[in-house]
Amino acid sequence: MRQIAYTRGQALPAILEQRIAILDGAMGTMLQRFRLTEADYRGERFKDHPKDLRNNGDLLSLTKPEVVRDIHEAYLAAGVDIIETNTFGATRIAQDDYGLGELALEMNRESARLARAAADKFSTTDKPRFVAGALGPTPRTASISPDVNDPGARNVDFEQLRQSYYEQVQGLTEGGADLLLVETIFDTLNAKAALFAIDEYFEHSGERLPVIISGTVTDASGRILSGQTVTAFWYSVRHARPLAVGLNCALGAALMRPYIQELARVAPDTFISCYPNAGLPNPMSETGFDETPEVTARLLREFAAEGLVNIVGGCCGTTPDHIAAIREAVQPLAARGLKREYFYKEAA
Repeated sequence: MRQIAYTRGQALPAILEQRIAILDGAMGTMLQRFRLTEADYRGERFKDHPKDLRNNGDLLSLTKPEVVRDIHEAYLAAGVDIIETNTFGATRIAQDDYGLGELALEMNRESARLARAAADKFSTTDKPRFVAGALGPTPRTASISPDVNDPGARNVDFEQLRQSYYEQVQGLTEGGADLLLVETIFDTLNAKAALFAIDEYFEHSGERLPVIISGTVTDASGRILSGQTVTAFWYSVRHARPLAVGLNCALGAALMRPYIQELARVAPDTFISCYPNAGLPNPMSETGFDETPEVTARLLREFAAEGLVNIVGGCCGTTPDHIAAIREAVQPLAARGLKREYFYKEAA
């Protein structure tokens, strides 16, 4: 066995052993507050682009970087340890829908640079801030047919996903990310392509960053969209030896509890992350969800008190107010301990 030499994010394992780390909240929810127009998304550079670009939030790292920077800084001011890059949909596969696939590398690099500058601005010796390069699931799934009349049909394959993710990892790493976060996984085969691309890039570049893997349970069945239980999902990705594994997105904290409990039980030697959305849809609320900052914070405090988590934050519908409340709620509590000392090793 040989020790993996991480080139960035080296301080994270020790921090996670000592206390619960705080991840930021939703980017999309915050972007909605700016009420940006089609012209804002286009900027001068894309004013003549033939396709609509509104709601392509990843593009704003190029056309409205000050907006993305302000959101990062709002979360950092709320006390987070880790901010995610604005790259959830910044793969070539996803950007091809907007006719911007060729910009994927630039988009990821610039998004990481924005986050890096914000994190460095708020970092101190006692509280370093980290940048997580966000890799979303893409709008296509390698395991499920897009045609109900043809179960064997696919609109993407493993190799296309691998190439797209490799490009994304390159941009995020070159832009200054400290770790990589493969998140909102609804298809484990997509995630495997991302993990393959990550390892491939590490081998080619000589750099090795910590990796967090986060799946999403889509409904009360307790399964991800491609059909796996939480336990099966973990056994499918554990070969990647992630720094942490967790769940995010589709459910609010109230409904996520049994699945985090299951994950904590089957992955005793790995740190656990949890960043739920802000509850059930509620058109009457400001964020469109029903869990207030106080409710989300109380629920995640219960997770922490039960010894389930090492990293907590927020997903869809959450804001800096949610994150500040979560930080205040879990700060006095100890992080989930590992059942045995965890070394980051790989076979020689």
